Amino acid sequence: MYFSKTAILSALLSALQLSAAAPSQHPSGTTATLVARQVRSGKITFYEPGLGSCGLTSSGSDLVAAIGKSLFDASTVNGNPNNNPLCGKKIRVTVGGKSVEVTAVDSCPACTENDLDLSPAAFNQLADPAEGKVAASWEFI
Repeated sequence: MYFSKTAILSALLSALQLSAAAPSQHPSGTTATLVARQVRSGKITFYEPGLGSCGLTSSGSDLVAAIGKSLFDASTVNGNPNNNPLCGKKIRVTVGGKSVEVTAVDSCPACTENDLDLSPAAFNQLADPAEGKVAASWEFI
């Protein structure tokens, strides 16, 4: 049998498109919501971490963050925040020319979708705590 290069290439591309369109399955069998990589603009504040929504205990000296509850909840799998794919994600937060890398460990009920609540150690690398709330940009990395 003779197949043209064009026919073979078309068949391969069709197969790739079908496989790329299929949603990935979370280990529990549900489809996880993916958060698009984008630079977000919002406010940062700081809080004293403890046992977070991800089931991890952190302290004020850790470089950690709480994500706005609406964004966090949209990615929660089967209602269990400990299985949230955002837990453990690295985030780069920038204020002016300063940046810090933090780990998502909690949700922030008082934050909007684009706000973050940082540990004191992380906030202090970006701004004076006396400012309380500061405009920032951030992205998952």
